[in-house]
Amino acid sequence: MAPPPEHLILALESSCDETAAAVLLEGRRLLASVVASQVEVHRPYGGIVPELASRRHLEALVPVVSETLRGAGVDIGDITGLAVTQGPGLIGSLVVTLSFAKALARARRLPLVGVNHVQGHLAAVHLGDPRPGWPHVGLVVSGGHTSLYLVRGPASAELLGHTRDDAAGEAFDKVAKLLGLGYPGGPEIAKRAEGGDPAAFDFPRARLPESPFDFSFSGLKTAVRTRVEGLRDRAAAVADVCASFQEAVVDVLVEKTLAAARRHGVKNLVVCGGVAANRRLRAAFRERAAPEGFTVFFPPEALCTDNAAMIAMAGYHRFREGPAPEADIDAFSRLPR
Repeated sequence: MAPPPEHLILALESSCDETAAAVLLEGRRLLASVVASQVEVHRPYGGIVPELASRRHLEALVPVVSETLRGAGVDIGDITGLAVTQGPGLIGSLVVTLSFAKALARARRLPLVGVNHVQGHLAAVHLGDPRPGWPHVGLVVSGGHTSLYLVRGPASAELLGHTRDDAAGEAFDKVAKLLGLGYPGGPEIAKRAEGGDPAAFDFPRARLPESPFDFSFSGLKTAVRTRVEGLRDRAAAVADVCASFQEAVVDVLVEKTLAAARRHGVKNLVVCGGVAANRRLRAAFRERAAPEGFTVFFPPEALCTDNAAMIAMAGYHRFREGPAPEADIDAFSRLPR
């Protein structure tokens, strides 16, 4: 019989509205990744309802874990360590899976590490190929987060700047709702933007010179609302509004990330989180980074949105280089400022 692997990690993620599990072998080979989406549950409300999300996690967690183990071709007895999202996120959603992980760790006598969800997004790029080295500047851009980090190693990320109000993905959702495009808003806006003129509306870009690596999207959102309310034929202008709004968001994200890389003398950039799947964002980074000698890395598109594979990778680094596994861990809803 072959010896057991050094690290066969089962990871769990439920920070928001996806119930996810993954199995990662030796920090390189992803054996299985399963995500149960709640989009249809929340679509009628135009956004996530926390109580419904928590209840759905309770229903989906055991089936998702079972499907993941089957897909990986392993048994729970083969697992050598557990990793679980500790926060930030919806506290009710986090507690469901954290409680399950703690009970499983105790029952199976497995080491357990809590993983910062944002660190998970930053780690997702190491599940693709090629992989960046360290240090690099990392942009985490999603429905709940828009932050810049100087990433010096697998367990070391220094916050350079963050959003002062809406996250970029949240702004996409709110503008989509304003335009009557449905939920989730990011893909809807991106789809309609393909047929629009990104220069049709001159929407503002928040520069924030006193805090050059912070973001703000509330003024942009207000400008879109004001302009849309003044249109005589809103339906005819939707594509142009979407393209112009998207371009304003993309412009700020790219500009500030490149500025951070210049400031810190770093040539590798990582762009991760759900909004990193946006094609215009990817194209803009490649167009503007290459002439200055920067190399941009994105996670595989399927691993941009919330998933447990990224938690497994971050957990692997915790086991290898971070603090000792915790006997007891608690969920947290927000990152400290």
